[in-house]
Amino acid sequence: MSRGGDASLVRSAADLLGGGPCHTLDLAHTVLGLTGHPGAASAAVFHLLGADPRFQVDAEGVWSLDPSVVPLGASLDEVRFAVVDVETTGGASWRGHRITDISIVEVVGGRIVDEYETLVNPGRSIPPSITALTGITNGMARAAPFFEHVADEVTRRLQGRVFVAHNATFDWGFVTAELLRTTGDAPDVPRLCTVRMCRRLVPVLRRRNLDEVARHFRVTIHARHRAYGDALATARVLLRLLDEARGRGIEDLATLAWYLKRRRRRKRFDPGQYALEFPGSVSRAGTRR
Repeated sequence: MSRGGDASLVRSAADLLGGGPCHTLDLAHTVLGLTGHPGAASAAVFHLLGADPRFQVDAEGVWSLDPSVVPLGASLDEVRFAVVDVETTGGASWRGHRITDISIVEVVGGRIVDEYETLVNPGRSIPPSITALTGITNGMARAAPFFEHVADEVTRRLQGRVFVAHNATFDWGFVTAELLRTTGDAPDVPRLCTVRMCRRLVPVLRRRNLDEVARHFRVTIHARHRAYGDALATARVLLRLLDEARGRGIEDLATLAWYLKRRRRRKRFDPGQYALEFPGSVSRAGTRR
């Protein structure tokens, strides 16, 4: 069964359960069109819904939508992600430190569709230690535009997207500080952190810095500690992490956001427990169940 087919069936199951709880075998019949061996039909339902945090099942094999989970949201294949990386003068944004380099890589439909990068004049000197790390000199920065000159373009590339970064709190803090300083406003957009995504989706990774994560996914970072090189690598990591999410039955943005905040055990499929006839059906012996 294809991933796209699975997503369509999951939505069909959610629509059915939106009207109330439903037995495993009713789901198998209505959603999957299975009317054969009850054990096989039940196993197919658990394969489809077992890892999905939106669905819960009781000891009698009756499924329902988990009321604590958000409903189906925008499909991950349709969401536009703005993957951002910034380089700065080295200190905290609230202490007056500024962006020196910003890149935004747009991802949609499983591929990179657009890229943007610019150096930024921070209006203050760049410490030698930061120049040694990024390669951005004071001379390069002085020749670059001030953030106020690129603010409209940055806003345009963030609006209507999901803001993504590796350690999103850092990058989001600097971008919003610059936008508020220059325009008085910042777009209200959802945010995803690839560090948090790694923690939940790739728990075998003990170190989650961009170098280690990129190495795990065999992503090459062409220019480390420059905004474009890091943003491009993060975008490629994001694509792999979205694949990991889909492998857990997560097909929409709302469920992904919920999943990253909570832990939930996979539903247990017991063939002996759920290999039942449909409630009310007539057994081979002619006895109504």
